[in-house]
Amino acid sequence: MPPQYSVIVPVYNRPTEVGELLESLSQQTYTDFETILVEDGSTIPCEEVAQGFADRLRIRYFAKPNSGRSLTRNYGMERAEGHYFVFFDSDCILPPDYFQVLTEALADSPADCHGGPDRAHPSFTPLQKAINYAMTSFLTTGGIRGRKRGLERFNPRTFNMGFSRQVYESVGGFRGSFGEDIDMSTRIHNAGFTVHLIPEAFVYHKRRLSWRSFFWQVYVFGMTRVELHRLHPDSLKLVHLLPVCFLIGLLGMIVTAVVWNLWALCPFGLYALALLLDAWIANRSLLVAFLSVIAAFIQLTGYGAGFLSAFFRRFLLRQVIDAQKEFGKRYEKRK
Repeated sequence: MPPQYSVIVPVYNRPTEVGELLESLSQQTYTDFETILVEDGSTIPCEEVAQGFADRLRIRYFAKPNSGRSLTRNYGMERAEGHYFVFFDSDCILPPDYFQVLTEALADSPADCHGGPDRAHPSFTPLQKAINYAMTSFLTTGGIRGRKRGLERFNPRTFNMGFSRQVYESVGGFRGSFGEDIDMSTRIHNAGFTVHLIPEAFVYHKRRLSWRSFFWQVYVFGMTRVELHRLHPDSLKLVHLLPVCFLIGLLGMIVTAVVWNLWALCPFGLYALALLLDAWIANRSLLVAFLSVIAAFIQLTGYGAGFLSAFFRRFLLRQVIDAQKEFGKRYEKRK
């Protein structure tokens, strides 16, 4: 009998993280799901790790040449047997009741597509917790997602997203570019399917492990937003321009402070203080709070710089940007 859910996870050189994800899947209180791991041309495969869970999970492992995470997810969907597809990143960890919560939520309020937020696990390093804060706090643009009342229409992200087989058969698979989850969510919305946020169905997301890789991650996110605007002109909202305004304002105030008066930096100092206090309350750690301020500034300036770079090239230089090639190379080299 087909399972209710097919869990589809693209993997690229992350056997340790995959082991942690599979361990959390093996501890689920609701077990009517299969797990499909698709190795995307990894040089450090996780097949042995997957085999170690064969007695605890209904698991299938596939390996194929590298083609990017979008086509890798499509590869998994083509082989999935479940009625409902669920996607996680390989660096996620699930709480034991994730699928129980999801099943009850979908029974109470049926949806064709769902998404959930991400959190920092207590075992995460201070840097991981700080980056998670920057990516989820309402004091940064990370706060526009994972909330019932946001600043834009809710678009599930593939670190915690699912949709029915009917959606897949109607809309098709993911497109091969960065921002593929927002593109997919937009196409699902436009096709008339219901999309729900389920706040209680959260995951723990490890994210990047260095400031450098985090900067290039959000830089690519900013570039991607311009490409998404090309695909979906209505998708660009005022909130997406806030990092650009932040970056321009910060540079302007730094110049003003250097040539005129240091008090020009006061607004950003107050913002940093607000971040520090909020992160301190949220994490109960002064170290994490301090790192969260750095992470928030990196997130906003990196995203803003990426957006401006892509906007200048696309609309002023009239360059054609190959999202899959260029974004992929830029992103993978800096992981």
